[in-house]
Amino acid sequence: MLLTEAPSDNFTFGGIDRLTFSGLLSDTLMSGTAGNISIQLIRSAERKRFLLLALVTLFCAGMLQAGQSKPNKHDARHEISGLENRWREALLNSDTNAMGALLADDYMAITASGILQTKQEVLANLKTRRVHITSIELSDRKVRFYGSTAVVTSLAEVQGTNGEGDVTGRFRYTRVYVRDAQGKWKIVSFESSRIREHKRPPEPAPDTQ
Repeated sequence: MLLTEAPSDNFTFGGIDRLTFSGLLSDTLMSGTAGNISIQLIRSAERKRFLLLALVTLFCAGMLQAGQSKPNKHDARHEISGLENRWREALLNSDTNAMGALLADDYMAITASGILQTKQEVLANLKTRRVHITSIELSDRKVRFYGSTAVVTSLAEVQGTNGEGDVTGRFRYTRVYVRDAQGKWKIVSFESSRIREHKRPPEPAPDTQ
């Protein structure tokens, strides 16, 4: 026998309201306590999944950055070393084109004798052979990075002359590179100091008395 009227009180079936028509179930969550608990559980699970996803993303980003920092620094160090060798070749060959590509437009140098030189002056001295270097050996190179700036210190053993005379000797120098807007390293500053050889004082003559 089929029922023609809905029961006087609604009852729940698995958290779902029964419609007033017998034999059919509504697909809406009930508005009572059971429905509220279900919504809270769903929201809590969603928050946990979001937090877990955020933590995993941060962890992966940190690992990726840590893995890339060393190779990038290594590549930059290798690039600076190549530019140092290019500077040496340009000086030995009086190659103004190669030297001009290395120096920034606002380049400033301080020579071992304390003279300031601009980029234009350096290129003019190379072109006229006023500076003539026949040999230069570089060693004890150290490269340090400060963001887009690289500071190079090195030992140079030089043979040659300049407008002031013989410049043969051993020098310590500091060269500063800055990465420009196009991503190229340019030399912006250079300073050198001659290494003074300390001579041992003559030994006193033996006492013959």
